[in-house]
Amino acid sequence: MREITLQAEVRNEIAKGLFALRQQGKVPGVFYIIGEQNIPIAVTEKNLKPVVYTSEAQIVNLQLNTGETKPCILRDVQYDALTEKPIHFDLQGLREDRKITLEIPILVTGQTPVGVKDGGLLQHFVHKLKISALPKDIPNHIEIDGTELKINHFVHVSDLKLENVTVLDHATLAIIGVVPPTVEKEATPGVVEEAVEPEVIAKGKKPEEEGAEGEKKAEGGAKVEAKK
Repeated sequence: MREITLQAEVRNEIAKGLFALRQQGKVPGVFYIIGEQNIPIAVTEKNLKPVVYTSEAQIVNLQLNTGETKPCILRDVQYDALTEKPIHFDLQGLREDRKITLEIPILVTGQTPVGVKDGGLLQHFVHKLKISALPKDIPNHIEIDGTELKINHFVHVSDLKLENVTVLDHATLAIIGVVPPTVEKEATPGVVEEAVEPEVIAKGKKPEEEGAEGEKKAEGGAKVEAKK
């Protein structure tokens, strides 16, 4: 797994002076590990960028100004709602003999899938997978070769073969696949659909009733004429 070094200073004041700290171009954070006391730290925004803005998983070698070096991973980052700059971060310490759970990005490799050449569309349903592994076995990313994928063929979690790594997502979860192209229904040339006029309901008597009454009047008139 890729490793990166991050230099930080230990903060003596935990709750005070955070605004002034950020004004100096530094970002407050905390290092924690099971069984030990949390260590509040501060890192320059410039040094923090390679740790935060990356698409690969990586081990962070945290170098404190006290002379200590602690292996860890980036667990969480908080951003300012307006500037979108990091304003706080958490680093979780690693132990060589203890597995850790984290998300690993998916990297699709290989040539253009067979199904795409046939007109299909390659879909990425999942971009990260949750895994459990010892620190030495954590991969930078999980590679999936999509070259042989045909239309309506998919790669599921159960298809992955990862050494010393346990994928915690469900085995039936589809990661990538080639789906048929979307075909829109086209109007037939020369065929014009007739507009359907809304039904108008006349006030008063229904047409059937009016017809029946007219017939009665006609019959009545015929009888009078016969008497003459």
